[in-house]
Amino acid sequence: MPHVLNLKERTFLVYGLGLSGQSVVKFFKKKNIKNYKVWDDKRTKLFKGKRTKNLEETLNNVDYIILSPGISLYKKKNLVKFKKKIIIDIDLLYLTNKNFKSIVVTGTNGKSTTCKLISHLLKKNKFNVLLGGNIGTPILDLKLKKNSFVVIEVSSFQLSHSKFISPDYALLINITNDHLDWHNTMREYIKSKLKIFMYQKKNQIALVNNNLIKIFKNKNFASKLIIPQNKNYKRIKHKIKNHYLESNINDENMSFVYTLSKLLSINEKNFIKAFNSFVGLPHRYEIFLRKKNVIFINDSKATSFVSTKYALLNSKNIYWILGGLPKKNDKIILSGIKKNIIKCYLVGKNIKFFQRQIQNKINFSITNDLNKTLIKIIKDVKLSNLKKNIILLSPAAASYDQFMNFEQRGEEFKKLSKLYARKFL
Repeated sequence: MPHVLNLKERTFLVYGLGLSGQSVVKFFKKKNIKNYKVWDDKRTKLFKGKRTKNLEETLNNVDYIILSPGISLYKKKNLVKFKKKIIIDIDLLYLTNKNFKSIVVTGTNGKSTTCKLISHLLKKNKFNVLLGGNIGTPILDLKLKKNSFVVIEVSSFQLSHSKFISPDYALLINITNDHLDWHNTMREYIKSKLKIFMYQKKNQIALVNNNLIKIFKNKNFASKLIIPQNKNYKRIKHKIKNHYLESNINDENMSFVYTLSKLLSINEKNFIKAFNSFVGLPHRYEIFLRKKNVIFINDSKATSFVSTKYALLNSKNIYWILGGLPKKNDKIILSGIKKNIIKCYLVGKNIKFFQRQIQNKINFSITNDLNKTLIKIIKDVKLSNLKKNIILLSPAAASYDQFMNFEQRGEEFKKLSKLYARKFL
């Protein structure tokens, strides 16, 4: 891998003009790079002067195709033969800079929270740190300074297309069943996640979940393997005075962060002090309201059962809101969990999928939407004599059947919860 590539000597097609594609065009303009064309199937008016008039010809002739991470090669067959040319915006960071350190995080669950935890820790310990990638800010929009630490969240989509990501510290938190509609098979999904290590060198570090060691070793990656141990973090967990970190939900994420802190020579005292002030991301087991004997938790980001499972294991007396657009091949396994659930409320346009998996296992009602659901739950809570009740939105499904995204779903849940708690509790 070259340390630096002179982009003015190469030709590009920016394929897909979402946030990352638009940031690439801005980056090219800033760097005075003119040898590029753009293409988007729907956004035909963006950067009109640079839009290619002959897509097939441009695909054949450019050196690199910078592909939007949301585009799957299984659904865009015309791109498959150009696979060797395809890169992503994050690759440009590595191809044009060398005076920075990178911490790159991936995993099926917890990667956004882990990135936020790392960024918070580094800021509190006076590191020059930037946060971007899949977590929100396109990587090329970040204002890099010499010796910056860049914390990057990468999805399996991004890794699948990447050719040059080479992290100083690569973290693979976990892999569970997800995104099979995009990757086609579980094998391809795992293969894309492992690409986080493919271009690392001997002096770079790979932090890998204990369950994935065998897969890592079979690939003979060059980087040094380190396995975070939960017991090391749990030894000092009680010293952190932060309600958000009291539960077990973030123990796996924190064990990675604790291991990384040792590699970055952050001492234990400063580690503990930093996390006393950490505030979690919204929509991830977000305890946003307490009213009388009821706690409201927004876990809208839980879009598969594996991620919902953590929330169900962590509490008792749960009134559980379930439903949405199910993930391919997802299964709801309630053994060891159903004792924590008082009742389940089914929402969304795929009721039958969820009903088949929970009927005869737990008590449930079909309530269809969040508005009717919360009215019904509050009535049920008031009839109970429990000292503590948990109203939990952890849908184990994507939101697109009723909402634009999980954020909109979570915000609607919070708004309605506050309204009905004030009105009826």
